[in-house]
Amino acid sequence: MSHIFLTLAIVQLVALITPGPDFFFVSQLAASRSRREAIAGVVGIALGVAVWAALALLGLQLLLHRLAWLGQGIAIAGGAYLCWMGIQMLRAAWKAKPDAAVPTVDVRDSSPGRALLRGLLTNLANPKAAIYFASIFSAFVGEGVTTGARWGLWAMVTMETALWFGVVAAIFALPAMRRGYVRASRWIDGGAGVIFVAFGLHLILDRRAL
Repeated sequence: MSHIFLTLAIVQLVALITPGPDFFFVSQLAASRSRREAIAGVVGIALGVAVWAALALLGLQLLLHRLAWLGQGIAIAGGAYLCWMGIQMLRAAWKAKPDAAVPTVDVRDSSPGRALLRGLLTNLANPKAAIYFASIFSAFVGEGVTTGARWGLWAMVTMETALWFGVVAAIFALPAMRRGYVRASRWIDGGAGVIFVAFGLHLILDRRAL
């Protein structure tokens, strides 16, 4: 049984290392806002993973195969949210002052609660996570795996996600990273905005999203 946990942990780590909306959200949040907000954002991402992983264990993939319109609706809604997030980042990049010289924390319309919600929605906006978890669980979790072990794996991938993005947040919250963010905030926010819009449009336009 231990080899299943180890194998799944390695697979999940590889998936986490691959940059996606979650990574860009956490890194940008940690570099531009307070540590409390960065941690809250990480908790939001982990909660999103917990939701998708639980739904995968409960058979969401089978439901989506039977109700194609539901999968398309989830993909469009998620894509629309990512596009909205990207547009907000592009607006922030447009308004950013090009002559900023010291790291600052923008606290306008900002709070840990908002960061947690944004992290949760950013993760839930990518319905391909459901397919990912359904795939890895079906590959490594057979009929011989007990219910307790299944939910142990669920807890493991959730905690692994929180730990990984906690490390990402800690790195990007370092003073040197903040100074670098301030110097290039327009380019970083603009680049992240383009990436979010691209992810969103891909979900909306790709009929094979789910």
